[in-house]
Amino acid sequence: MESGDIVGTGDYDAETKREKLSSLLSQLLADPILADVPRRPTLSDVVTLVSLEKGSAMRLSIIKLDGSSLDVAVMNSATLKDLKLLIKKKVNEMEQANMGHRHISWKHVWSNFCLSCNNDKLLDDDAVLQDVGVRNNSQIAFVPYVTKKGPGRHSKRKKHRLFRSLHKTC
Repeated sequence: MESGDIVGTGDYDAETKREKLSSLLSQLLADPILADVPRRPTLSDVVTLVSLEKGSAMRLSIIKLDGSSLDVAVMNSATLKDLKLLIKKKVNEMEQANMGHRHISWKHVWSNFCLSCNNDKLLDDDAVLQDVGVRNNSQIAFVPYVTKKGPGRHSKRKKHRLFRSLHKTC
């Protein structure tokens, strides 16, 4: 027997085990009790779901601008930045599953919209969610992000009109 035969057999065994594991995982994930487990769970997903059962994580409902919602689970120690990254991941997965690859400019989203809980805008990315009033089963909504302009400051549109009118008079 040659050493190549042994490696080939090992590869076959590993592939067979991988197929059996994949089949078993598919059967488990089809169980309604495990409906909240993602199709391809990462270790982080599993840890969060176990923590949710133990009470050290919370489930949040994210209300999108079109009125639809998606549920996410985050650790009790999660920050707003963690939640934003999770929302981005979930939405991208949903878009990929429904329509194939569709690019969403998250930089544009976060510069024009922010998240809100109990009518309070969540603006500090480093804030721990529980410290700003987010609790288990809270509803978090996307709302327009509007910054206050200080005195003497103009919006880009007003500046454009001002400079255009100045240019015409010169």
